[in-house]
Formats: sequence, structure tokens, C-alpha cells
Amino acid sequence: MDGKMLARLGAVVFVAIAITATAIEMTRKDDPAPVSTALALQPPADPLRATLRRCQQLGVAATSEPACLAAWAESRDRFLGRTPAQTAPRQNEEQ
Repeated sequence: MDGKMLARLGAVVFVAIAITATAIEMTRKDDPAPVSTALALQPPADPLRATLRRCQQLGVAATSEPACLAAWAESRDRFLGRTPAQTAPRQNEEQ
């Protein structure tokens, strides 16, 4: 056998193995994925979020509303990781 014939035989064997593997994969039956029975957890409703949404819809008028100013202050404190006790002394000094 010469090299050319051996290369052709190798190619034919490779194609035959590829076709066989494809046929086996196509005839295999997949098991259906197990259905998850876990309940979807929803975080508790946050009243601050609802207030912030309402203030957002008010637009410029929200800048003069005390409820919106308080909600923004609470949101800012949450973001900065401050507790109400940390902000209370500073508010008393300004008065």
C-alpha cells in the first residue's frame, strides 16, 4: 500500500466512525429534566421603594414635599450604610 491509499482508508474509517456516532446520538432518548418544585421567593415589599417611585413620578414638585425628602434621606443612609443613630446627632447640631 502506498501513502495515498492509506490516507484514503483512514479518511473512510474516520467518516464511518463519525456517521456511527451521529446515528447513535440521534437515536438516544433524553430523560426529561426534573421539574423544580421549589417555591419562588419574593422579597418582602419595601415601603421605601414605593415612596421613592411616587416621588420620582412627581418630578420637580417632589423637592418641596417632606415625605419625599425623608425618603431620599433614608435611601441615602441605606446606601452609605449609616444607621439612624449615626445621623441623629448631626441633625440636632444644625437645629
